[in-house]
Amino acid sequence: MHPHIWYPFTQAKTSPQPFKVISASGIWLELEDKRKIMDCISSWWVNIHGHSHPKIAEAIYNQAQKLEQVIFAGFTHEPAEQLAEKLVKKLPQGLNRVFFSDNGSTAVEVGLKMAYQYWVNKNQQRQKFIAFEGAYHGDTFGAMSVGSRSIFSQVFSNMLFEVDFSPYPETYINDSDVEEKEKKVLTILKEKLEKNPQEYAGVIIEPLVQGAGGMRMCRPEFIRKLRKLVNQFDTLLIFDEVMTGFGRTGDWFACIKSQVTPDIICLSKGITGGFLPLSVTICSEKIYDTFYSDDPIKTLYHGHSYTANPLGCAAGLASLELMVENQPKFSSMEAKHLQHFEILRGNSKVEKLRVTGTIAAMDIVNQQESGYLNKVGLVIREKALEKGLLLRPLGNVLYIMAPYCITDGELSKVYQGIDEILKVI
Repeated sequence: MHPHIWYPFTQAKTSPQPFKVISASGIWLELEDKRKIMDCISSWWVNIHGHSHPKIAEAIYNQAQKLEQVIFAGFTHEPAEQLAEKLVKKLPQGLNRVFFSDNGSTAVEVGLKMAYQYWVNKNQQRQKFIAFEGAYHGDTFGAMSVGSRSIFSQVFSNMLFEVDFSPYPETYINDSDVEEKEKKVLTILKEKLEKNPQEYAGVIIEPLVQGAGGMRMCRPEFIRKLRKLVNQFDTLLIFDEVMTGFGRTGDWFACIKSQVTPDIICLSKGITGGFLPLSVTICSEKIYDTFYSDDPIKTLYHGHSYTANPLGCAAGLASLELMVENQPKFSSMEAKHLQHFEILRGNSKVEKLRVTGTIAAMDIVNQQESGYLNKVGLVIREKALEKGLLLRPLGNVLYIMAPYCITDGELSKVYQGIDEILKVI
C-alpha cells in the first residue's frame, strides 16, 4: 500500500497490494507490469463509453481553455444550462428543475432534503421516509440512513435517522413467485401508508436494480404499481438512478423503461462518461414552487464549491452525444447477456440468473452465508485477474456491467472466463 493513501472499502492490514494502472483505452486497462485487464464493471459503473474516449477528452480540453470553474451562486454558464436542458428533454415530462452537485451520495442527500423541506414549506411536519431492504444509496449520513442496515453503516447506526423499510420484490429468470412477492410488498407498503398517511415525506427506491445491495432486480410492473400507491397517499416518490441511469437498464433511464415519472430523480456515475465527478438531482415544478418564495427560510440552503463545474458539464454534454450514438449498443446488450447465459444454465454453482439491460448478475452457491462478506467473491476476483478480467463480486453475487464499447468477442471472452473460474472454485 502507498504510505500516504487511504483506499476506499479496503482493510489495509489484510488486503493485497493494489494494482497500479498506467493507462486505459476502451474496455482495457494497462497495468504497470504491462498486463492488460478487461474492465468488466466500468470501474465502479461510471465509464459507460469506455476509458479515455477522445470525444469527451476533447470537450474537456476545449472547455478548460475558456472557463474551468466559477461560483454557481449568483453566476451561471453555458455548459450547465445546456446540460440541464438536454437532461430535461430526455427525462419524463414534468421533471424540469435541475440541481447540480458532485457525486451520487450527495445527489441522494439533496433529494432527501428537497422532499423533507417540501413538506416543511407547505407547513406539514413529515418526519419519515420509506426505503427498501437491501438498498444502498451512498455513504453520507442521509444516504446511509435510507440504505439497508449493513456492514457499510453498522458503525454509525446510532447516528442514523429512523426509516421504515419494506421488503424488495427481487426476482430472476424463471421466478414463478414474482407476482406474489410484489403483491406482498405492496400490501406492506399500503398498510404503512394507511396507518400514518401524514408521517412520510417520501418513498425512495433504486428502480429496477439495487446496485451495491447485490444487483437485486425487480420488474417494471412493480415500479408502476408503486407509483400508483404513492400517488394514492399523496407523498413523494424518489428514484435513485445513480447507477441505473444513462442506459444501464437498456433504456436511457429506468424511469423511462418503467414508464413512470418520479417526483425526484438522482443521477450521477455515468453522467460524464466516467471522466469527472458530477451529479444532478432533478425534481418536478410542484416541488420547486414550494421553495419559490419571499421568505428566506424556504430557500434550499445547499451547495458545493464545485457545483456545476464547467469541465464536468462539458464532459456531460459530450457523454450525452455518445449516448445517442451508443443507444443501439446498450439497448441490445440484454439479449446478448441472455444468449451467453446458456453456457451457465444447469451449473450447480450458479443460481438466480438475472439481467436488466446491460447488467447481468448471478448468485454463486457455496457453503458460506450469502452476503457482502462471503469470501468466494475474493477468490473470483483473484482468478479473474489471472485471466485478464476485472470482476469485483459483491460477496457471492457475481455481476457484469461492461462499457457499451465492449465487442461481441470481448463479451464472449468474459463469459468464457467466468465459466472457467466456476469450474475451479
